[in-house]
Amino acid sequence: MAITETKPALSKSGQRTALLGAMFLMATSAIGPGFITQTTVFTVQLGAAFAFAILVSILVDIAVQLNVWRIIGISGTRAHDLGNKVLPGVGWFLAALVFVGGVVFNIGNIAGTGLGMNAMLGLDPKVGGAISAAIAVMVFLSKKAGLALDRIVVLLGAIMILLMLYVAIVAAPPVGEALKNTVLPEQVDFLVITTLIGGTVGGYITYSGAHRMIDSGVHGVENVKAISNGSILGILVTGVMRVLLFLAIFGVVAGGVALTSDNMAAEAFGAAAGEIGVRMFGVILWAAALTSVIGAAYTSVSFVTKSTTPERTRNLITVAFIAFCAVVYVLLGQAPQTLLIFAGAFNGLILPVGFGVLLWVALRRRDLMHGYKYPKWLFCIGVLAWLLTVYLGWNSLAGLSALWS
Repeated sequence: MAITETKPALSKSGQRTALLGAMFLMATSAIGPGFITQTTVFTVQLGAAFAFAILVSILVDIAVQLNVWRIIGISGTRAHDLGNKVLPGVGWFLAALVFVGGVVFNIGNIAGTGLGMNAMLGLDPKVGGAISAAIAVMVFLSKKAGLALDRIVVLLGAIMILLMLYVAIVAAPPVGEALKNTVLPEQVDFLVITTLIGGTVGGYITYSGAHRMIDSGVHGVENVKAISNGSILGILVTGVMRVLLFLAIFGVVAGGVALTSDNMAAEAFGAAAGEIGVRMFGVILWAAALTSVIGAAYTSVSFVTKSTTPERTRNLITVAFIAFCAVVYVLLGQAPQTLLIFAGAFNGLILPVGFGVLLWVALRRRDLMHGYKYPKWLFCIGVLAWLLTVYLGWNSLAGLSALWS
């Protein structure tokens, strides 16, 4: 029996707190170093046309998370457990995909903390990454790891958005040109769209908020409205952050600044707001990366442990997961930007598998949904989103090798 089925009912305030933590875990997991690096690189590459890719990715993200949160939330069962109930072994196959993807993404996340520390304090990226990994480890070694996790992601998430808003304003981007390209793009790049989708709802991120939600005791048909609202708000938070970052970088590029360094985002923030801009970027990137390290570790471990596994045991496994990723990053020596973009594209390939399993549960396994009649309109947009992720994932195969060249 899942642990979410044995917990007492939450009060209204408890439910709001649980949903807020789950929503921000999903949002801050998505708003990671890959998110920031991808947005910067693709803004430089596409200019105003990148606005269209952002719009498409947000629409697909909403369609995906509306379905994922509702299916997992109403069933009260983790994604891989649902998969095993549909067809024995499918859930563990999904768990393996998510876990491997989580490792790849977390190496990139730790690389991002290193870049953030470098921009903030001038530390060597590898040293900064190691220090940040140690901080994440301390969160899971604390006696109240769950509470610490929720508070950290909410606080750092708010700080990131406020600082990004300031930089987007001082960058003074040509908003009209961006708005025009949102609906009438000058060019469309499928690898870019796939990478954005993979970086926002791909791999472990797809399930981070939903798993945290049911682990916190929010599940069941009676909570369907709150579950749906939480999923949409989480994606809107990531969408706002993506738009603000795009506008900040676009304002700099449109002003004639050529970004050529290995850390183009930091260079852009410096051009927009001077030395304080570089320091602010360091805070944003470090906060984004640290929350993503925590989110990736929490969610990946939830796929390889049972709901009955003691919390202390899960936390120790999570600590080992973070430590392993940190060691690989320090030894690998791969350029951080390449790692981060690769992680997004790789997770974009994982998305069709798990999402397809959940849609099958909604369509054919009403018993797992406690008799809930799944809305046809929601299922239809889920299928359309799934078909798009399959197509985009296929298109990204050729692009993956190019990312390493």
